[in-house]
Amino acid sequence: MQAPVAIVAAMELELRALLPQLTDVQRVARAGREIHLGRLHGQRVVLARSGIGKVAAATTATLLAAEFAPSSMLFTGVAGGLAPDVRVGDVVLARELLQHDMDASPLFPRYEVPLTGRARFAVDAALADRLAVATAACLHEAPHALGASHLAAFGIGHPRMHQGLVISGDRFVSTAAESSALRRDLPDALAVEMEGAAVAQVCADFGLPLAVLRVISDRADDSAHVDFLRFTREVASVLTRLIVVAALTQPRPSPTA
Repeated sequence: MQAPVAIVAAMELELRALLPQLTDVQRVARAGREIHLGRLHGQRVVLARSGIGKVAAATTATLLAAEFAPSSMLFTGVAGGLAPDVRVGDVVLARELLQHDMDASPLFPRYEVPLTGRARFAVDAALADRLAVATAACLHEAPHALGASHLAAFGIGHPRMHQGLVISGDRFVSTAAESSALRRDLPDALAVEMEGAAVAQVCADFGLPLAVLRVISDRADDSAHVDFLRFTREVASVLTRLIVVAALTQPRPSPTA
């Protein structure tokens, strides 16, 4: 039987546009979480809301990996932009993830996860490449799919894709001082959120291919002015659905002889 793809987000609102697309749906409860099993455009999937923060995300990732044996995992949702050119409405695809609040110094170097020998956890390159192709196509069509005037209401013109380092921590970053400190210490960080790096550590332990897709909802500083819940519902979750469906339905490359 085809192994499912696990799709996870911190909040159900971030999965809002995907859930109605499921067919052959079965719902099960595990560890206080409602797990949705079904098919998304023919692909077996398991969808789950993890809850916010690294522990909640790691618990969910471990549960899904151990009990549902997915072929891969996609963590999605919103994030705050850090790099100067990462704006509201843009999409960030992680290539590496790091816990910005991990510090076991002087026993281990700052950011390094103790006993792993590394601070940065890479995503699966092939999965990220598939998502990049899907994201580029969907962002090109975003003004038509979501409505240019609707995007403009959120201050979004032509959303762009960025790929690179995403950082995670158990702190909601919402001031210019915090953002500046993160940019100073981790100048290549594109975006900040609260779950991805923990999921990356779990997936590394399980040998499970991972991709992380984030839609930028704010600039992680004092300038945030977007209605977060409305943005997540009307923009981020819809972009996520478009990209995920496009990635799942991409023609698979033919095996070479």
